Amino acid sequence: MSIRVMVDMSVILSHHGHIRLLRKAAKYGEVVVGLSTDKDIEKYKGHTPLLTWEFRREILESIRYVSAVVEVPYIITEAVLDEHGVQFLVHGDDNFNTISEDRLIILPRTPAISSSMLLAYNRRIKIIPYATDSDCVAQRL
Repeated sequence: MSIRVMVDMSVILSHHGHIRLLRKAAKYGEVVVGLSTDKDIEKYKGHTPLLTWEFRREILESIRYVSAVVEVPYIITEAVLDEHGVQFLVHGDDNFNTISEDRLIILPRTPAISSSMLLAYNRRIKIIPYATDSDCVAQRL
């Protein structure tokens, strides 16, 4: 059996930090992205994602380092890893998941970039209004 690793993500706005994390994770095994639901992003981050779960999944599936994208809760447990046949969780050094150290691979975050930072910048200069429907966003641009 090959080693499978999960990278849990929200991918509210995809950026180079995500790609770097996925590239590094692929060195440990087959990458399964655990993608947070729209509802959990609203609950834990306090806003509606710009893109629906399905659109965010489509983006992630097109990245060569990703072998699968699965729906997961915002907080990952060992039961979630087991449910998807995953041996390790790969996460940035801001990890808050309740995973034992022997199943956790911590990698440094890419400095000076995050989806939250990009979203805050967007709000400040009002490039894209809140919407989950890409057709609605395109009409407003």
